Amino acid sequence: MAGKPRLHYFNGRGRMESIRWLLAAAGIEFEEKFIDTPEDLDKLRNDGSLMFQQVPMVEIDGMKLVQSRAILNYIATKYNLYGRDIKERALIDMYTEGMADLTEMIMHVPLCPPDEKDAKINLIKERTTNRYFLAFEKVLKSHGQDYLVGNRLSKADILLVELLYSVEELDPSLLAKFPLLKGLRTRISNLPTVKKFLQPGSARKPPLDEKSLAEAKKIFRIP
Repeated sequence: MAGKPRLHYFNGRGRMESIRWLLAAAGIEFEEKFIDTPEDLDKLRNDGSLMFQQVPMVEIDGMKLVQSRAILNYIATKYNLYGRDIKERALIDMYTEGMADLTEMIMHVPLCPPDEKDAKINLIKERTTNRYFLAFEKVLKSHGQDYLVGNRLSKADILLVELLYSVEELDPSLLAKFPLLKGLRTRISNLPTVKKFLQPGSARKPPLDEKSLAEAKKIFRIP
């Protein structure tokens, strides 16, 4: 019997958090091997575990997978969260790529120079309401179903709900005009596996604070 997936990353959200969300939603227990020092990262690089010298890295089914989207696609395929056919997978990919664009913007806010942060946050708010949330609200309205694609749970639903929570941390009012997205968040959050992940003490990581940011910069040798 294969062991639990093992996740290699620092003890924070970053590019691993969506992978945690997807595994948790699929009901898959996993282990985390935290990278606590630059030397821990060097060891992974030097022993050949990181194909492109980067994390996240997930050990699963005898493989050491890197590149977060490749990892997400493998997990989604393995646990039937990737649509029924090629057309559904194309829609799931299109939607999740859009989510990734907004997620990337949010992820970089802590790294912004202080004098640029307000402008960055204002841009995120504008894009959230006028581009991304608007688009996903229209998808749900167009077919009237409970999920984004094929009326069944997919990685697109899970990653969108992760994004909704992240945006809510930035500004809770941004979701107010999107009732169908709020309904989706409620449905996904009430799935037993997701509900467990949202409880205190789970593997879900908190927003990046100044201390965590300093630790991450040290680990990855970011000036």
